[in-house]
Amino acid sequence: MSLTPYMQISALKNTFRLEKIKTSIINLLGAQSQLNHHKLHPKGVKTLAIHVDETNKTFHLQTDHTSYIFQVLSHGILGQVYYGKKIHVKPQYPELLQREMKTDTPAYSLDEPTFQIGDLKQEYSDTGTGDFRRPAYRVLQANGSRITDFKYDHYEVVQGKKRLTGMPSTFDDTDDGAETLIIHLTDQLIQLDLELSYTVFPHQDVIVRSANFKNHGVEPVTLEAALSAQLDLPDKHYDLIQFSGTWARERHLIRTPLRSGLQAIDSVRTTSSPQQNPFMMLARPNTTDDDGEAFGFNLVYSGDFLDQIEVDQWDVSRVLVGINPSKFEWQLTPDKEFQTPEAILSYTADGMNQLSQQLADFYGKHLVNTKYRRMERPILVNNWEATYFDFNDEKLLNIAKQAKHLGIEMFVLDDGWFGHRNDDHTSLGDWFVDPKKLPNGIGAFADEVHDLGLKFGLWFEPEMISIDSELYQKHPEWLIHVPKRRKTPGRNQYVLDFSRSEVVDYIYNMMSQVIQDTKLDYIKWDMNRYITEMFSAALPADRQLEMPHRYILGVYNLYARLTETYPDVLFESCASGGGRFDLGMMYYAPQAWTSDDTDAVERMKIQFGTSYGYPQSMMGAHVSAVPNEQTGRITSLETRANVAFYGAFGYELDISKMSDEEAEQVKKQVAFYKQHRSLYQFGKLYRLDSPFEGEGNVMSWIVVDEHQDHAIATRYQLLNHPNAPYDRLYLRGLNPDKQYRINDGKETYYGDELMNAGIFIGSEFDDSATVKQSADFSSRRFIIDVVE
Repeated sequence: MSLTPYMQISALKNTFRLEKIKTSIINLLGAQSQLNHHKLHPKGVKTLAIHVDETNKTFHLQTDHTSYIFQVLSHGILGQVYYGKKIHVKPQYPELLQREMKTDTPAYSLDEPTFQIGDLKQEYSDTGTGDFRRPAYRVLQANGSRITDFKYDHYEVVQGKKRLTGMPSTFDDTDDGAETLIIHLTDQLIQLDLELSYTVFPHQDVIVRSANFKNHGVEPVTLEAALSAQLDLPDKHYDLIQFSGTWARERHLIRTPLRSGLQAIDSVRTTSSPQQNPFMMLARPNTTDDDGEAFGFNLVYSGDFLDQIEVDQWDVSRVLVGINPSKFEWQLTPDKEFQTPEAILSYTADGMNQLSQQLADFYGKHLVNTKYRRMERPILVNNWEATYFDFNDEKLLNIAKQAKHLGIEMFVLDDGWFGHRNDDHTSLGDWFVDPKKLPNGIGAFADEVHDLGLKFGLWFEPEMISIDSELYQKHPEWLIHVPKRRKTPGRNQYVLDFSRSEVVDYIYNMMSQVIQDTKLDYIKWDMNRYITEMFSAALPADRQLEMPHRYILGVYNLYARLTETYPDVLFESCASGGGRFDLGMMYYAPQAWTSDDTDAVERMKIQFGTSYGYPQSMMGAHVSAVPNEQTGRITSLETRANVAFYGAFGYELDISKMSDEEAEQVKKQVAFYKQHRSLYQFGKLYRLDSPFEGEGNVMSWIVVDEHQDHAIATRYQLLNHPNAPYDRLYLRGLNPDKQYRINDGKETYYGDELMNAGIFIGSEFDDSATVKQSADFSSRRFIIDVVE
């Protein structure tokens, strides 16, 4: 009786008496004759960030503080070796490549029973050949097979980082030391090439990954999955930190230990969604904001995404990041290619504050529009919560005139200025002015605002269409729907098919006319519903699963054309608040409306959670009226401003109806923010007290300038307690050897004292006051200045 492969492996294990099988470097790399066919870059490549050992096919990517290492193993398979704190460059790392033969794992072949793909940490894994974990990609071929065999072919190193075509992407326009490694793999049977791209941004400790598939064969293939990055970590001793919620309650921090099996956050809403966010972290259980190991992962994409961690039976943790495969296919005909979005990976051993700071530095230098990298964002007033749909030019100009008096810099006209839109049932798609509200036209009204010395902004929802609209009467086929099926409304509206170029062209022309007529300074681009009945009449039946990605590419196309044609227009993205708060949007629109919830207490949590993955300059944050529209809560004007200061600041209430006392307070707030705007928007942020820990009653943070000469810390307390215990606020980010004053006080403090001994926090309630006021929902601001 012949032995099955399983029996052969069992017999072999008995022969070795169950001892560890040390896999030598020769076995890992394969025979030299097997490697000779690989094309090589010029021998001995060693750049500042990318080190390649030709003999052992070791690729060592180094940043200022991290090392990322992988190696070509037997049969041209890429094996993950190490990602973590920076280590020395060596030709090889045999200790990190040791394995044991596993009885229940298939072997690569009868001749190599110890080479088991299911036991490898890989760079970009396939399916169906022995690795039963979730794969990074899946390719359907003409014969129905999904089996592939990509083998290493050659590599190249490119200085710098170029932008992707047709998609948001990272870049290096300032010679900041970026280097790109491209690994070329080929499946010879079907003539499909795979390029894995790794760009090293050394000074921000970031590695950007993506994949590109090119069909050089004679038959079409279909990508059923094409993730952007895979990272196999050697153990499971991490917490998954995700940022989840819903409309008006976005990006709350949730921390969960990894466990055996699958854990994932994702979206299938054709937006990144308020329910989940593409940014996630893996942190050691003892990691805090100030200390410990943490990995950060983000995706430069605005559609359906997947962040997934799978812990296998040997506690290896596989991370996958990319387009969600559940609503994705892409047909590759001969000579066509598919480029995945880019995934961002970053590591630190110094806590989550450090991770957030290096990501913030990276986004500013290598992702957002360079024009806005350090440009201070204007203070605005938005009319929405002041007027909703009920306005005319007189009412709006009263708000604009008061804005000028208070020192506000921009007036933004929100929803309701176009078509015949008096409620949310009509006119989306009809981007021409409503003459009943603005009888002299939108251009004339913009001129009046500009004549006041204010910038002028407008609200658009370019991706949407109303049944009651001229656009729908002309082009009902442009509405996304399945023929002969019910159309599902959302917010009484529907979605345009942005996978069709003629739709994008039409909206571009409509918006361009308005931009030119108004000499527009700012656009708030909203998106208030998800896509249902996903179907495009412009696509054949076998390509309908391409539509979600094609839709997002259409959105990017419109953004790119508008931002290139009108580079001086500041864009702010919005999707019912924070429903599309992602790096894909930030590439075109450097700030986003953080949430429709403007309640100061709720915004504390929303903005605190958001700060882990995104800097404060990306967060639109406004002061609104009380009782708050979303919660009914009453908070002081001081607390509302102290929360909103940590972002792109503005007001969202009827400032023309304020009392003299309130108006004077707003005037002072505006002047204060202007004085410290650069610090609030671009200072280094340290989180001090988390609302997601303990009772959640206290939150505090501090922003520090690059010279450590100026800082502002704010402490918020939700509920006051009687006869409360003493408390102190421990600052971060100061120079321990410099002396500082707080709030222009006479006493001086060394930085190490403020950081290690802290500031005494007394009672919030003054029981000696003649008029008793609630001390709930309070805030205290500490301005820290170096002693000259």
